Order: sequence, then structure tokens, then C-alpha cells
Amino acid sequence: MSRIIFDIETIGKDFESLDKTTKEYLLRYAETEDEKAEIKDRLSFYPLTGEIITIGLLDPDTEKGMVFFRNEGDPLLPFEEDGIRFETCTEKEILEKFWDVIKRCDQFITFNGRSFDCPFILIRSAVHRIKPKKDLMPNRYNDIHIDLLEQLTFYGASRRRFNLDMWCKTFGIKSPKEGGITGDEVRDLFKSKRYLDIARYCVGDLKATKELLFYWENYIKYSP
Repeated sequence: MSRIIFDIETIGKDFESLDKTTKEYLLRYAETEDEKAEIKDRLSFYPLTGEIITIGLLDPDTEKGMVFFRNEGDPLLPFEEDGIRFETCTEKEILEKFWDVIKRCDQFITFNGRSFDCPFILIRSAVHRIKPKKDLMPNRYNDIHIDLLEQLTFYGASRRRFNLDMWCKTFGIKSPKEGGITGDEVRDLFKSKRYLDIARYCVGDLKATKELLFYWENYIKYSP
């Protein structure tokens, strides 16, 4: 069975570039300057106000993978690093390449993919008029999509939804945040044109998810 882990990185649009009606809609319930600032900082969380700048994919069995990422400067030639192929693309190209890879896989693994990555990919693909080549949102109880956040919280039975970093610390897995970058910094890194750093951070997420998958499959998932 072929399977793949994937993860995305996103950035929000410049708030000041939005039209007046959209700005008013987004800020209509904000009463303080802090609340307004928080809304502006969270634009990357939604496909209507954000866009994809990186998608990483990793085969957990061969440890081979690829990262498609935005580069606003001179595009880097495709190159390979530790079994990962890096390619620079536009958002549309990132999505097209993603669908070409995922359509060949029998199973895919994410961390919080059902709530974030998959809906974001589907909506941004529609923006570019790219048709899905795989059902990213199948029945949550089958084995096509293994969302480790859902599995580790037992489909909501555990009330607290801890982030990937917390799960890594629990099982002694190297967290991608140990490299000095967090998801909250992606926007600033992009503005600073540190595109390759973002791509490598995404690879860190993929590898951490792979290690977390090992614990789930071997020590948590029941296998008679």
C-alpha cells in the first residue's frame, strides 16, 4: 500500500490590500486594538484570506519526499537534500503538483489535516480552477485519511487538542520548533524572503509527523 504524509504552510493576505467591505466584515466584532491586531494576524488560517506557500510530502516507509514552495526571488533549481526534493513554484503549480502526487496514494497521513490542511487545499485549488484528484475528506472513521490529531484525541473524547510540538515532547520526538522557527513566524520569514527556511521547517513537520505515526501505529492503535 502506498501512503504519504503531507503538510502545508500558509500566509495571510496584506490586510490593507483588502477591499473596504471585507475589512469591515472581518473587524465587525473587534472592540479593541488588540482584537483587531489578532484578527489581522490570523488571516493565514483561512483560505479566503490566505494562500498556500509550501506543501511538503513524505513517504513514511521510504523516507523520500518532496517540497513545493513559493519563492518570490530568483527561482532555485530543483535540488535534493537528505532524500527530499525541493522545487520552487507558484501557488497554482504547488497545488497541481500536489494533486499529481496524492492521486497515486492509497492512504495519506496528516496532523490536523481534516480541520486545516485539506479544506485549505480544496478551497485554494478551486480558486485556481483545479479539480480534486483524490477525496481529501473521506469518512473520518476509515483508513484512507489518518489524521493523527483526531486519532490521538480519540475523535474528540479527549477534550484538549494539543499541538504537534506538545505531542513531540511527550514522546521524545525532535520537534520542528527546536530548529528555532515556529508556525507563527512563517509570515515574517516570507516577508524576509527566507523561503528555503520555510520549506525546511515544513520538512521538520513531516518528519515529526512520521515519528508520531510510529507511536500511534505501534503503541496506541489496537491491532488484534
